[in-house]
Amino acid sequence: MSVTPLPVRRRLSPEESREAALDAARALLVEFGPQAVTLKAVAARIGRTHANLLHHFGSAAGLQQALIERMAAFITTTIRDTVFRQRAGEHNPREVVDLAFDAFDTGGAGALASWMILSGNEDALDPILKAIHDLVDELRDDHHDELPIEDETLQLVIMALGDALFGAPLTRVLGLPRERARELAYQVLVAGSPVT
Repeated sequence: MSVTPLPVRRRLSPEESREAALDAARALLVEFGPQAVTLKAVAARIGRTHANLLHHFGSAAGLQQALIERMAAFITTTIRDTVFRQRAGEHNPREVVDLAFDAFDTGGAGALASWMILSGNEDALDPILKAIHDLVDELRDDHHDELPIEDETLQLVIMALGDALFGAPLTRVLGLPRERARELAYQVLVAGSPVT
């Protein structure tokens, strides 16, 4: 009888281990939803122990907090860079709309944020809220649209979050194309006036 040896696990630095865990947590979030983001599932995905992840994050809530911080930083940095690039050249509001909608939908931010609110962990949203606040502060100076940037941001985030959570079944039942909410968000952003 031959025995297949177990694969040798490569020793990771603490930072590499933490990053691998966050990559796995995001993959689980997107594939299976926020309830799948557990220490046990993440540990299994990266070939580490539950104790190893406890060392890095303290708890499942700590892992989820680190994940939402990472996602918020990525989303706002991507949007900020896009806005600055557009201000310097070709103006394409649709790109900003798509980035926001993708972040909340296929990126998993909408499901994670909603799950945290519904599970009573609203404080976990602080990184997202702070990142959005900081982004608006940074973009405010060169904002020349009719509608204040705070209103544009509120509309875009609420529409993207709502679409991520309820857009597919609602557009289906209303007989609308799946991309209709994005189109409406784009029209509002281009018009520079609030939805009435």
